[in-house]
This record gives sequence, C-alpha cells and structure tokens, in this order.
Amino acid sequence: MKIKNILSMILLATALTSCDLTKSPEDSLSPDSYFSSAAQLELWTQGYYSQLEGPSMVASNADDNVDNSLGDVLMGQRSAADESGWNWSMLRKINYYFENNYRCKDASVRAPYDAESYFMRAYFYFLKVRRYGDVPYYDKVIKDNETELLKKKRDDRGYVMDRVIQDLDSAIKYGKKTKDIAKVTKWTALALKSRAALYEGTWRKYRGMGNADKYLQIAADAADEFIKSSGYKIYSTGTDPYRTLFNSTNAVADEVVLARLYSTAAGVMHGIQFAIKNERQGFTKRYMNHYLMKDGTFFSAQEGYDKMGFVQEVSNRDPRLAQTVLTPGYIQTGASAVTPNGLNALTGYQPIKYVGASAYDGDNKAFSDFPLFRAAEVYLNFAEAKAELGTLTQADLDKSVNMIRKRVNMPALELAKANAEIDPLMLEYYPNVSAGANRGVILEIRRERTVELAMEGFRLWDLFRWKEGAQLTKQFYGCYFPGPGEYDMDGDGKNDLLLYTTSKGTWKGTAKQIGKDVILTEETSGYIHALPKITVNWNETRDYLWPIPADQRVLTGGALSQNPGWDDSTNFN
Repeated sequence: MKIKNILSMILLATALTSCDLTKSPEDSLSPDSYFSSAAQLELWTQGYYSQLEGPSMVASNADDNVDNSLGDVLMGQRSAADESGWNWSMLRKINYYFENNYRCKDASVRAPYDAESYFMRAYFYFLKVRRYGDVPYYDKVIKDNETELLKKKRDDRGYVMDRVIQDLDSAIKYGKKTKDIAKVTKWTALALKSRAALYEGTWRKYRGMGNADKYLQIAADAADEFIKSSGYKIYSTGTDPYRTLFNSTNAVADEVVLARLYSTAAGVMHGIQFAIKNERQGFTKRYMNHYLMKDGTFFSAQEGYDKMGFVQEVSNRDPRLAQTVLTPGYIQTGASAVTPNGLNALTGYQPIKYVGASAYDGDNKAFSDFPLFRAAEVYLNFAEAKAELGTLTQADLDKSVNMIRKRVNMPALELAKANAEIDPLMLEYYPNVSAGANRGVILEIRRERTVELAMEGFRLWDLFRWKEGAQLTKQFYGCYFPGPGEYDMDGDGKNDLLLYTTSKGTWKGTAKQIGKDVILTEETSGYIHALPKITVNWNETRDYLWPIPADQRVLTGGALSQNPGWDDSTNFN
C-alpha cells in the first residue's frame, strides 16, 4: 500500500499539471468521460497531495535553530519580484473537481474524494492567508473571458478563513472515520481545523482585531473532538519514544495522522539527515533554555545556568532534550559507539531528531516517513486555544499537555502553579503575552510547543501569529566555553575536544581553533557565536506578511493591493 501510494503521487506529479487558473489540466481531458468512477476520482484527488509541506520544513530557521543558509525571512531577501508563493494551479485542479464530481452518481462512493477536495482547498487557502493576509477567493474555475474575476480584488482574510472553516466542516462531514496514514480523513480535517483556527485566533488577539475569540473557540472545539473521538494517542512505546517517532521508516500510526511516505523500493527518499549535517544545522541557546529540568523546575533556577559547560547543561533535563539534541551517551541508530559532540553544528547543539542510521546520511538516502499531522500538535492547539480564551482548566491540561509530558515521564503542568510562578526567561522570550490570570500557563504552553514541535515547521509561523517577530533579531548563540583548553563533551571522564588559539600541539583528537573554526562572544571565551557577521532586521509594520508579487498587481491593473510597507515600484497605490 505504501509503495502504491508513492507511485501514484509520482505519476500524477507528471501527468496532471496545470500552470494557472484558466488552462485545462489536460487538453485531451473530457469531463463527459471522466469523474464517473471511484478509480478516476482516486487518481484525480491523489494529485492534490503534492501541495502538502514536507521535509523542507525541518530547515525552517527562526530563533530556535539556524544553518548556513538561514532563508529569505531572516536574510531580509523577500521581495515583490518573487512569485513562488503565488501559484494557483492547485486551486484550479480542486475547483475543477467540484464542477465535475456530479458525474459520479453514487454519493457514498464520491464522499471520501469530496472530503479530500474540501480539505485541500482549505489547506491551500490557509497557506495563502498565512503568507499574504487578504487574498482573492475563488470557488469556481475561471474561464478565459471572465476578466472581472481574473482582476478581482483581495478578499478580507476573515472572509477567506471563514470559507476555510466551512470547507473543513465539509471534509469532517464526508471524510473517512478510519485511520489512514497516507490519506486525508475526518481526523486530518479536524487537525487542520484546530491548526488554522488557532493561527487566525491568535493572529487577531495579538493585534487587537475582532473575532479572535470566535476562531480560538473553533480551534478548541475541533481539537477537543479530535482528542475525544479520533482514537489517536501519544505514542509512548520503548525507551526513547519521542526519538522513535521521527526516525521510523514506517510512520507510527498511533500518533501520526498523516505523513509523507518514503521508500527505497519506490525510489522515493529524502535528505533530512544530509541537510542537518552539511548545512551544519544547530539549535540556539534560546531554544535549549526552554527545556525544563527533569523534576519540572525551571532551568533558569539553576545557579550559573547561563554559563554551564555542555555536559552539565544537558544533564537532568526533560528527556526530550536527549532525544532531539546530540548529548552525552548518544549512539546513532545501528551504531555501537557513542558519538561525541565535536561542534559540527554551527551552535554546538546538533539535532538528532529525524536522524536514523549513518547509511542515510547521504543526499536523498533516507526513507523514514515524515509526519505532517500528529496528535501531539492537536493536543497543544487545544490547550493554547483554551488558555488564550481564558477557559482553560486543570482537566484540560491533564488531557492535553500532560499526556504529552507523560510520554517522557515529565511532571504534570499545574495550572495554578504555572500562573503563580512564572519563569523570567519565558517572559523575556515572549514579551507580548499580556499580563493576566493565564499569563504563566500561556508561557508554559509556548515552552511545551517549542520543545515538542521543534524542526516541524511551526516555529517561524508561531512567532508571526504571536506578534513576536522581533525575537528573530536576537544573536544566534550556542554552547558556552570559559576559554581555550581540553573539554570532555561526552561525559565519560576523558577529554575529547580541544579549543586552541594558535597551536594544537600534539593533540590527536577533535580540535577547533578559536577565531577560525569557532567564534566566541568574548574573543577567547563565551558563547559560540554562530553567523556573527549576519544581522537580522525586523520591520514590525511590514515583515509579518509577504509582498504581493508585482507582476500580478500589474496584470490586474492594480486591483491587487500591496501589503503595508512593501515597495514594488508598480506606481499603483
């Protein structure tokens, strides 16, 4: 089944391609002879799945992790000349389906494919709103002579998001109620509904816009239904369940709702491990500071926490740290020896999430399945929505966040305690959370989300919806070193790393020259300073949205307005 699904996706990627809103997907395609059977509906709808985000999300840099390339947002390289996000071919494919699906006369046969189509149109528009804000909404195929529609103005994001929710409600109504790791079901639709509504609700709340609570309640209700009825749970089998969840060659069906499937037999593989290693991806000190101690206390409460050596810093922490970051005792899958921290990552904090056996280190050599939707995210969406609404209870935490913590035997999050005892580091990292009765628990849920969903493509968007973009301007700091010398990085009592200034002498092991291989904040001591020559600037008025492509504004005669702060030199207002 897995190989069959992958091969279908490959075939459709080449066979069913369209380039804009008006051209037919296939010149030879006749609606009169298509869309009449389950096999034809299956083939058509399978083509939607190419729009789902994939492994590239792992390298989505923000304040939590960086690599050699950083990306357009942090590098300040977004411009109105870029049309990469303004592709509407998938929408046309979906709307074409809705205009022809009636040819399948059996509504029960058509139902799951209708559900996929509703889901995929909702997904398409959620991504558009997330990127551009207001966008023109279309629920029909536009003909060449429909000039007025082709030059339509942008619809208000609220209107578009309401249509997203409507489509998801239809996907929930018609979707399969069984689990299917490779196909959209009722449960996938509920998961996306919680994600999209939470995004819109918090976007509005932290900007003082209307209807924030409406969307937050939608998110909470969708997530609650998922938790109560879906049958998915937090995977907790084995000694390292969190690590297993992300390097499994077969997606863990207990928790993963939808995944991208990979297979050596089908020749469909990815290069996550390759990118982590060769792009020198590394977590930041800010990210590492989010992990609690194993007993549930704040890391920031430890004396000298900010200048601890690597081994001490990562000891006795939330077990997810050692299942996400290379720490003392780490043995790569299939290996027998410990891999010491040789500061290969830019920050010294090297990711091991998604990393399997060394045989998969090469470019496009890995075939572990990639989770797109999983239960833990829905649980977090539920808790955050309820906290932002001000209706969160201890029972709510116990069935959401605390189920996630239970996976790794972390102490439960207590509502009253979280609001009474606030970690000053979380206040520093999220200054825009308003003072109030739920301030502390909102910060703790953000901590949990940062740790649990690391490298899954959420962080940058979370900062955007929370209106915390200014946090991206903070320097990218890593491990702390008091000066040149020998260091034990794997905790076995033997030094395995040398930091030196001019000569490494007779040292035979891993050696890094300060000022060349490793830049420290105080020249010969301090934190590793990753990418010290790069300064991230942030325009609070402009940078939460992408610019509308200039060419599209010209084609519509200026009907498409530009987002605030962006200059496209089109001479339109």
